[in-house]
Amino acid sequence: MTQINYRKNELFVEDIALSSIAKTYNTPCYVYSRKAIESNWLAYDQALAKHDHLVCYAVKANSNIAVINLLARLGSGFDIVSIGELERVIRAGGDPAKVVFAGVAKRADEMRRALEVGIRCFNVESEQELERLNLVAANMDLKAPISIRVNPDVDAGTHPYISTGLKENKFGIAMEQALSVYQRAAKMNNIEIIGTGCHIGSQLTGMEPFVDALKRVLHLADQLEAEGITLKQIDIGGGLGICYNNEVPPTHQEYADAILPLLADRDLTLLIEPGRSIVGNAGVLLTEVEYLKSNDEKSFAIVDAAMNDLMRPSLYNAWQNIQPVVIKDITEQEYDVVGPVCETGDFLGRARSLKIEQGDLLVVRSAGAYGFTMSSTYNSRPRIAEILIDTDQAHLIRRRETIDELMVGESTLPK
Repeated sequence: MTQINYRKNELFVEDIALSSIAKTYNTPCYVYSRKAIESNWLAYDQALAKHDHLVCYAVKANSNIAVINLLARLGSGFDIVSIGELERVIRAGGDPAKVVFAGVAKRADEMRRALEVGIRCFNVESEQELERLNLVAANMDLKAPISIRVNPDVDAGTHPYISTGLKENKFGIAMEQALSVYQRAAKMNNIEIIGTGCHIGSQLTGMEPFVDALKRVLHLADQLEAEGITLKQIDIGGGLGICYNNEVPPTHQEYADAILPLLADRDLTLLIEPGRSIVGNAGVLLTEVEYLKSNDEKSFAIVDAAMNDLMRPSLYNAWQNIQPVVIKDITEQEYDVVGPVCETGDFLGRARSLKIEQGDLLVVRSAGAYGFTMSSTYNSRPRIAEILIDTDQAHLIRRRETIDELMVGESTLPK
């Protein structure tokens, strides 16, 4: 991102040097660029401008309420998967009427709260969920707006953990069953059918899977119309990838140019649910080298960030670029960049060529998505701070957790 780059051998986020962030807020911490987040969302909105649409940011990618608030100010919708994410959207100033509620295990209390605040729709993922939602809505004397998420059995060609559109995945209703489920929903007194949709996976770098899935879902829409069930919207999920290493994902305009012609003659509002591609390359994980250690096999750069702070490398074996904050003219060496957690799988990067010394600062790039949101307090490590850069101002949008806060809610046994 142009908002995160080197100036005279020192790495900046917008107009602030990351070394100054480390001095003020300590390490490790997450640092985000406001300009990058906003420009990424606007790129979708502008590319899709020729068709009625709603860009629904996937809150799971980065759920800090300051990030949500930035997007709410732009008019964003939101894709949520829990009541906690719904409450975040509300507290951040988001419009519940622009919220779509996905997820395979919605509880009755979550349904009630979502109906109470008036969300746009539930993305229903099973017949059992449909039955529960109808009952909850009946008890509230309301109609629940729904869009059934179908599973189009399209291979997204991505990591199996983030592929969501194959028959063996837990998400959605099989395409072969969708028509009968819609017919059943149409007979329910407290259900209002407004749409259909799918989500085939995350970190996609080609348009063919998107187009294939959309064609299958549009065929379903035609079948429903023939049965007298008219849809108002179609949700094609998110999943557009970003560049972590050498990937070349489609541009926002290429995405729109492939999708919009298929919808040109249809009176359907288009919903999309991007997350990673809005915040991923807008953030970095800032960390300090505690020790440089070598043995007969390899060398290690031991840093103060760990797998509990950034899970993706350990969980997916994901590759994320690691760079020094200050470029030095010293000997380059190959290191495994590892953290303090007591697991062999605690690494941020393996076999990285770096020119570094003990005490230097490093950044893990492309850490704005699925970074803090997937973090934990494993090894009783407090969760780290988050900082948002707005041109030449740094805003602490989440302070570092304290040791005392780690133990809130716990107690010893009575004597």
